[in-house]
Amino acid sequence: MKRITLLLSILLCTSYNAQFNISIEAPQSFTPKEVYLYTLNGSKDVLKLKEIKKGNNWQLQVKQPYTGMLKLYFPENNASINFISENKDVKLKFNTLNNKITDVEYLDEDNFTMNQIQDIQQKKEVILPALYQIKEYYKAENGFGAALSLEIKRLSSNTSDAAKYPFINFYNSNYKKFLEKKADSKPVTHQEIIDFINKSSDMLETSSLLRPILVSYLNIGPSANLTADVDKLLTAVNTETPRGQTVLSELIEIFDTYSMTELKDKYLTEAKNLKCTINDRLSQTIATNMNTEIGAVFPNYLFKNATHTSAKSIHDIKADKKVIVFWSSTCSHCETELPTLIEKYNAIKGLKGEVIAFSLDNDKTAYDNKVKMLPWINDTELKGWNSTYSDTYNIRATPTYFILDANNKIIAKPDHAVDVISYLKLK
Repeated sequence: MKRITLLLSILLCTSYNAQFNISIEAPQSFTPKEVYLYTLNGSKDVLKLKEIKKGNNWQLQVKQPYTGMLKLYFPENNASINFISENKDVKLKFNTLNNKITDVEYLDEDNFTMNQIQDIQQKKEVILPALYQIKEYYKAENGFGAALSLEIKRLSSNTSDAAKYPFINFYNSNYKKFLEKKADSKPVTHQEIIDFINKSSDMLETSSLLRPILVSYLNIGPSANLTADVDKLLTAVNTETPRGQTVLSELIEIFDTYSMTELKDKYLTEAKNLKCTINDRLSQTIATNMNTEIGAVFPNYLFKNATHTSAKSIHDIKADKKVIVFWSSTCSHCETELPTLIEKYNAIKGLKGEVIAFSLDNDKTAYDNKVKMLPWINDTELKGWNSTYSDTYNIRATPTYFILDANNKIIAKPDHAVDVISYLKLK
């Protein structure tokens, strides 16, 4: 009986130690009441919990162990704060200007240290390349040349003691090795990246390093060998494992983002054909892509505050053809392309068609000023890329277009506004 009691005590103690608290202090003038906490899985934010403000503070309790990047998101004004967890208590406060977050002060040791390291890192990446260029014009024996060499050495050295912080040490050392821009650095190889991905702990998925390192992998060597290089990577990481599937998911999304359609389709098909259990990360990537393939029924969306319609949702709109547009007032390509649709809007209506546009804006004034000139149905969540339809419809860039038939099936995915006009056979 004593052994059982002792074991129970150990389990309770372990469970208790696995928990940590996040304390957030805001100015009294900061009006948002709700905050969301997101963890990270590869490049995807994962909603962990929500909390309501009490006074000027939020107190969040994370009940499972977690080490890695975290994000606080305030949906009422689309503001966010990034920070880290070493599976220990976190404390921060911030100032605001016009209800927007300005200076964030990290009061716990882990985040204070991480913030200092990243600040130094940014300075190194901006200043060091310039110093290396200037050095070419001065001899080392010259007084100014010697001073330049000394400053380069100082900025290049690692003065921070991150060894006692497991996550900071993991992030900092691997960022330097694989992503830091250094004039005198030796390029990493495919095999070095493969070995790193295979041997890393679970902190790889929570570090935000995975996607940029995969992009680095794809940029090594001639593009003619890209498919062979990707196949080599996927074989090495084993797509029947959770990590291998996360890598596959990231690659599919990278190819989608950079409009590398053939590669995206090839590896998406490979993902669909896997016979093993598929993790949540890859399942989401497959489902999102299947929802937006030609022939699929376009997922419905309930309007938030739509203009030029009394309909409640996309599917409520009665039209023989529906042109769906995702855009933003800050998007230069949208600025160029939307006038083409405006010019042909009456012709689209003449075909019993309709245009339904969703903005990825987060500034209400910018959105309101722009939407006055758009004659079709418009809606927005004013949450930028945090808008729910960003993930639902697999939006990687603006503008993005879909054409639906009367039954809301996707019949075309044009690249540009002129392709929309061409598909609809409008002169």
